[in-house]
This record gives sequence, structure tokens and C-alpha cells, in this order.
Amino acid sequence: MTKYLITFPAEALVVSDEEFPIVEAESRAVIEEAKAAGVYVFGGGINEGAAPVLVSADGSVGTEIYPGSELTGGFTVLELPTRADAVEWARKIAVACRCAQELREFHYDPGS
Repeated sequence: MTKYLITFPAEALVVSDEEFPIVEAESRAVIEEAKAAGVYVFGGGINEGAAPVLVSADGSVGTEIYPGSELTGGFTVLELPTRADAVEWARKIAVACRCAQELREFHYDPGS
């Protein structure tokens, strides 16, 4: 099976304060459904209060990150048999979150 990354940037989630608890509950319900189906690997939101660092090949640590690599929002990793299944799960998450989701496929790694 293949692992898929489903993500959205923080600025894509535009809901009112009144709607947020509903979105949160519906999103959690989709994650619980994925767990029950045995396809959930990992997920969460990026802690934007913790600044990213770049650990260089020489081991030094700096505050500059790769240009264009800023990561915000939330993500879910699912392990699924087909890309069509991944699209369906991304659809469920998009509906629950009320925002579009990006879907990416991980390369197969026999060691993981």
C-alpha cells in the first residue's frame, strides 16, 4: 500500500467562530473513520508558534529555511491501496474542513 499526504495551508481554513466547533467535530469524525478503517498513519496541525530551523549538512542550525518551504495548517498521512481511495479520503477531509486539500504521494520505501 502507498502512503499519501493530505494537507492544507492555514490561510485556506476560513470559517466563522460559530462554525469552527462544527468544522472541528466533523474533521475529527473523518479522522476517527480513517482510524477505524485502519488507514490512518499520522496527522496534526503545524505549531506555528514554534519557529522552524534548518539543520545544515555540517550539523549547524540556523533560522533561515528553504525559500518557499513555509509550512502551516494541517496534514494527514494515510496508507491506502489506490490513488482513487486517497482522492476519496481527501474529499472527505475537504468537506469536513470546508477547504481544499492537496494530495501528494510518498515514494515507496521498503525500509519503512
